[in-house]
Amino acid sequence: MANFDVFNGDADGILSLVQLRRAEPRATTLITGRKRDIKLLSRVQAGEGDHITVLDISMRSNAEDLLRVLNAGANVFYVDHHNAGDIPEHVSLNAVIDTSPEMCTAMLVDECLGGAYRAWAVTAAFGDNFPKLARAKAKGHDLPLDKLARLGMLVNYNGYGGSVEDLLYHPADLYRELENFDTPMDFLSENMTVFDKLEAGYEMDLLKATHADILDQTETGHIITLPDSAGSRRISGVYGNQLAQDSPGRAHAILTAQEGGYLVSIRAPIKNRTGADTLALQFETGGGRSAAAGINHLPDAELDRFIKAFREAF
Repeated sequence: MANFDVFNGDADGILSLVQLRRAEPRATTLITGRKRDIKLLSRVQAGEGDHITVLDISMRSNAEDLLRVLNAGANVFYVDHHNAGDIPEHVSLNAVIDTSPEMCTAMLVDECLGGAYRAWAVTAAFGDNFPKLARAKAKGHDLPLDKLARLGMLVNYNGYGGSVEDLLYHPADLYRELENFDTPMDFLSENMTVFDKLEAGYEMDLLKATHADILDQTETGHIITLPDSAGSRRISGVYGNQLAQDSPGRAHAILTAQEGGYLVSIRAPIKNRTGADTLALQFETGGGRSAAAGINHLPDAELDRFIKAFREAF
């Protein structure tokens, strides 16, 4: 019997798995990648009696491979908050799916575990740009919220890039740095080397992003472009989160130049966290959730169509 942990390489995916493996230690094969690398079940070759845990990747994007591993006899525990499409009914599938705009995967895991590792779930919610959710779940737990917010944001920042070579840490390696600690406070007291490396990279990339070019701007929408660089690809997502928090009534899109087009991060307005996935799915490589979505490659020829669709959506 083989065990597989399949998880998004952002804060929500990594810290969901930290909670689960603190509660249920298990030797597993880790399958993850950069945040946009979500068709991860395609890498799993599973058979009768194998166990697969899937965290924070769209079931819709993995539907074919989910059915493949289920039909091969594997048992699947699937927790997620992205657009799921049609959830199959299968005796070997245990699916915990909640696509409401104020929920993240780590909080779904937290509910499954009865709040046993709440501080990690709060850190993940901050990282996935759900500060209201994080603070609500932190009540009564006497947690250092500023520190957890910073750590969550930095873990999330590490997940963005055009490839894993852009990242400061491979997500599997970052998970291994975190997995042995019951709380993020324990991690911060014993392993500031990782935190300091992430923070230094973030500050450098953020400084450059603040000089981004404005491509289109209205009272309800804001589209900016970043140059083709590893730093731009790393900062695009968390900078989009920051812009969304700073202007909660406005939608944002960050277009990072790449060969022949753009890598796109979309944030719906904080005051109405809907529509980002609907917009992204109008384009071939788009996907995500209602509050935040992206397009892996927007061709140059599609730029005008994207701007028009963005204005119509928001």
